[in-house]
Amino acid sequence: MTPAVKAFFDEATNTVSYVVREPEGSACAVIDSVLDYDQAAGRTCTASADTVIAWIRKEGLRVEWILESHVHADHLSAAPYLQEQLGGRIGIGDQITVVQDTFGKVFNEGTEFKRDGSQFDRLFREGDSFMIGQIRGEVLHTPGHTPACLTYVIGDAAFVGDTLFMPDFGTARCDFPGGSSADLYNSIQKILALPDETRVFVGHDYKAPGRDDYAWETTVGEQKALNVHVGSGRSIEEFVEMRDARDATLGMPRLILPSLQVNMRAGQMPEPDEQGDVFLKIPVNKL
Repeated sequence: MTPAVKAFFDEATNTVSYVVREPEGSACAVIDSVLDYDQAAGRTCTASADTVIAWIRKEGLRVEWILESHVHADHLSAAPYLQEQLGGRIGIGDQITVVQDTFGKVFNEGTEFKRDGSQFDRLFREGDSFMIGQIRGEVLHTPGHTPACLTYVIGDAAFVGDTLFMPDFGTARCDFPGGSSADLYNSIQKILALPDETRVFVGHDYKAPGRDDYAWETTVGEQKALNVHVGSGRSIEEFVEMRDARDATLGMPRLILPSLQVNMRAGQMPEPDEQGDVFLKIPVNKL
């Protein structure tokens, strides 16, 4: 089956969010939503999410799932806001517990922060499936960028999060806690084993050198032939050497500290204090 896919690009974070709808019917899922965040002011805004909501309502769709490909380090998730406005269940990979344990310590969250994934409605693992109306989604566990990364294969479309980028840009970094370039290579092989005509929808785009426009849709066949990091049969040894050397030159994402604290809570802010005020932590020399 071929789902209809509507992309929403957030240029502030280079993130692509998707609404995936069944071919016939009104059921849909939202993948990797964005909550706008002004770091200098410490203010959130729902403009990006409201654009998605307005389109879903205009199309008369029914949200069944709000899916996260992983715990994002470059933008805050709008999942709770979408759920409040449109319903649906929030899902992520079951290895979220590993991420919560790791960053619960980094942010000194204490015992009151649950590290069991219970903030989410569904924890997916390799081989799980789910329905969006009459179309089935399949789950691939594709760690490497983070331990909890998933690829959602819905009909002839694969939503790969940060695992792969457009062929001319390559692959995700692997130097966050719990990341592994060898794991990423093996995860990518799962995606490349899908039929060549499978549509691949990436989670970000940064316009590779020589390309003037943002892009986010490719195919498995194009990735196998043209991906500058893993295409043309590059070996795991070559990939790991390249990826680790490249990652050593990269700075941290601009919104990593607020993003991780919020996204490991399924998009919820930390609990407010006695006055109702919410605070995010800035750990020093921890990442």
